Amino acid sequence: MNADAPIGVFDSGVGGLSVLRALRAALPGENLVYLADNAHAPYGERGDAFVADRSLAVARQLRDSHGIKALVVACNTATAAAITQLRDAHPGLPLVGVEPALKPAAAHTRTGHVGVMATRGTLASQKFAALHGTLAGQTRFVLQACDGLAEAIEHDDAAKTEALCAHYVQAMGPFGGRPGAMDTLVLGCTHYPFAAGVLRAVVGPDVRLVDTGEPVARQTQRLLATRGLLAQRTQGGLTLLATGPLMALQAAATRWLAVQA
Repeated sequence: MNADAPIGVFDSGVGGLSVLRALRAALPGENLVYLADNAHAPYGERGDAFVADRSLAVARQLRDSHGIKALVVACNTATAAAITQLRDAHPGLPLVGVEPALKPAAAHTRTGHVGVMATRGTLASQKFAALHGTLAGQTRFVLQACDGLAEAIEHDDAAKTEALCAHYVQAMGPFGGRPGAMDTLVLGCTHYPFAAGVLRAVVGPDVRLVDTGEPVARQTQRLLATRGLLAQRTQGGLTLLATGPLMALQAAATRWLAVQA
């Protein structure tokens, strides 16, 4: 495998740009190819079989058309539904998935109460159930399926994003540093970090927001280093692709990554 080849990154839409942002910060010399499968979004409200089929198709496209040296599945729902199939289909390819940051949240909480916002597909997955089961004995997690939130963020609908964030936070219960309240909030979808400002205003300044961008970037760096696949450039490039309209992805990259599309 060629160290100069790009890293492939995909999500159902623009949410994975939060992971891409962390990858660009940690690995500035790497070429990155980001594919938004927005013709089939949102994944979080689709069935596992559909998401797995799309994930396998996207991985094939990135390998066949772009010769990627690693693949980052920048979507919690796709990771839960398809990471095993992807590893089976591409045994020689370094693969990194994402999962809601329950472990870091459990380590950081002081009250022992943690809120988790995620898509319905992620929360219903066996992978999430297994992760939750290993930690539920030591930390109380309040799980909230956030129907429509990823889509609102995807379409840059500020009013709907604010309304949904307020609705779901209220449904979860009290946040803050007092006993019995949730002092940590897991952003269990890669779209949600782009609503962090809105969520911060709702839950207050004493609540820690946790997402997975930086851990995913560190794991990608570690895998590439182990295999001698880190690029030696000082500055890499970025290619943006979409299965549907590209303009929305370009606008989001300009807005959230300061990329000139």
